[in-house]
Amino acid sequence: MLSGTGARVRAIRWFGGARQRPTPREVPLELFAEQISSLRQEADRVVLFGTSFGAEAALVTASRFAVDGVIAAAPSSVVWAGTDGTSSSSHWTHDGVPLPAVSFDPTWIPDAEPPAFLPLYESSLRVDENATAAARIRVEDITGDVLLIAAGDDQVWPSIHFAGVIEHVRRDAGLKTTIISHPQAGHRMILPGEKAVNGGVTMRRGGTPEADAELGARAWPEIARMLQPMS
Repeated sequence: MLSGTGARVRAIRWFGGARQRPTPREVPLELFAEQISSLRQEADRVVLFGTSFGAEAALVTASRFAVDGVIAAAPSSVVWAGTDGTSSSSHWTHDGVPLPAVSFDPTWIPDAEPPAFLPLYESSLRVDENATAAARIRVEDITGDVLLIAAGDDQVWPSIHFAGVIEHVRRDAGLKTTIISHPQAGHRMILPGEKAVNGGVTMRRGGTPEADAELGARAWPEIARMLQPMS
């Protein structure tokens, strides 16, 4: 779909592959920076597009390396910790140093099966407000356009809240941010022509196929706009 707009698209695996981190933990931002540098030689604009942890990656990368735009679906306004099953550390590193990250609330216990992780992320933000502030993604340093796609029934993390925080910070810095949202959609939007995805970690993601598709239909024209070449 993205290449159908005329864009040259590169979809990359950024963990779990050969010579990559096995989990989303201490992933070097340089991995994304290399892709940006390579695409710069082929295209007049470079736009990052990520969903969930990928949206976090796109926003963090764009705050440190120049791009022309960011499309962040189900975004986060902070860096999160990741785990390898025995210990936790930041999702990302830069110059070999882990970025400040929000750790998970150790007292949280799921109350349903499959779990909704929204309460975990919300409570984790409140455990240490200083750590949360230190982990904030500096979206005011993103010089390109920013498109956020967020849903009101996201049961994974509070993406609609995160989108509002990002928009507020950028507005105070005199920067424009576009938010596309739907009150009944969940963590995974469905773009026009796509089918609902059922794979991945077992969890509640919220939304309905109909609402998720409505969010995708609302977002698609803005996504296509972001991918257009310079006039």
